[in-house]
Amino acid sequence: MNLASIPSPSQSVVHLGPLPLRAYALCIVVGIVLACVITERRLRARGAPVWTVLDIAVWAVPFGIVGARVYHVITDPELYFAAGKDWVGAFKIWDGGLGIWGAVAGGALGAWIACRRRGLPLSVVADALAPGLPVAQAVGRWGNWFNQELFGRPSNLPWAVQIDPEHRIIGYEQYATYHPTFLYECIWDLLVALAVWLLDRKFRFGRGRAFALYVALYVFGRFWVESLRIDHANTFFGLRLNDWVSILVFVAAVLYVLLVRGPRLNVLADADGKLTVVPEGTAAGAETLVSATGDGAAARTAPPGTADADADAAGSEPKAPDPGGTDTEDPDAGAGAPATERADADPAVEQPDADASAEQPDAEAAAEQPDADPATEHPDADPATEHPDAEAAAEQPDAEAAAEKSDSGK
Repeated sequence: MNLASIPSPSQSVVHLGPLPLRAYALCIVVGIVLACVITERRLRARGAPVWTVLDIAVWAVPFGIVGARVYHVITDPELYFAAGKDWVGAFKIWDGGLGIWGAVAGGALGAWIACRRRGLPLSVVADALAPGLPVAQAVGRWGNWFNQELFGRPSNLPWAVQIDPEHRIIGYEQYATYHPTFLYECIWDLLVALAVWLLDRKFRFGRGRAFALYVALYVFGRFWVESLRIDHANTFFGLRLNDWVSILVFVAAVLYVLLVRGPRLNVLADADGKLTVVPEGTAAGAETLVSATGDGAAARTAPPGTADADADAAGSEPKAPDPGGTDTEDPDAGAGAPATERADADPAVEQPDADASAEQPDAEAAAEQPDADPATEHPDADPATEHPDAEAAAEQPDAEAAAEKSDSGK
């Protein structure tokens, strides 16, 4: 007997009153929760609304469990439908028997339905799930330890697992310790999760490539683990069925990673909760943006060169234009304002006496001087009070004559 070995649990179920709490099911549930937490964080980092993962999980998890069980029953039908077997056992999922490829296929179908309903591409969810799924598998594998199943060949290694006589495979009853394939796969799954997470951070995978990378790495290790197992399995040309599936899936996943290209997609949600996706690193259109204040108003940027743009640059509100084409302020009230205070004044075209005219304490008093010649009055003589733009003074036919008339008015 190997004293340096991993003991197996004496029981795999605890009864809470009439309710049985099975360790195998508990491991699966814990794994699903961890996968959802990881996927939720990654989806939020891509802009998805809070708890989007729950909208996906309510479809993907049931479909995945059913798919995993169907795959197991189809690939090992003699366990349930051979002579002397009870076909009802095919529904006893708590006794073990879930196929990972059925789980992936069924879960993908459920996730696709949920994504269609939510308005998300399946590839966005798949890439977010890529590091979380192997973590769920790593935890779920400990359910095999509780059930004392799916172990490897006999072994005397210090980490070999003890298997009780009633759980030993026919023909291996004389051996007490075996390769803990559940532990090997758990370690490999955690390494896969770490590798996918690190490589995805570096290369920013998109279009499902992170998920394809997970599949390729997972089946590479799974092929080796399968070679150690001695439990019943159908074989073809000397290889277990799962080995052939692993080879085909590995080739497909590697080709997908190498051939498929495309940027990572981020998620945008409008005020009504409608989701759209845009390539990472590109600016979205204004119609898809929501203001930072959360009031649902679309972000607006004034076209360059406009009054609104100048006001935005100055950090102030833009001045509303006068519908009549002139300022609506009272001419007398505006007469005392220096023309040089206007933001759009052009110093190069200001007349030498324009400021002097604007400095009069009362523009109307200056215009009512008895020696002023009405015939010499010009409607545009005082650009500071009669026109909103000082550049209008430059449009007079004779700026010199306008200045002399202003002097004569004094």
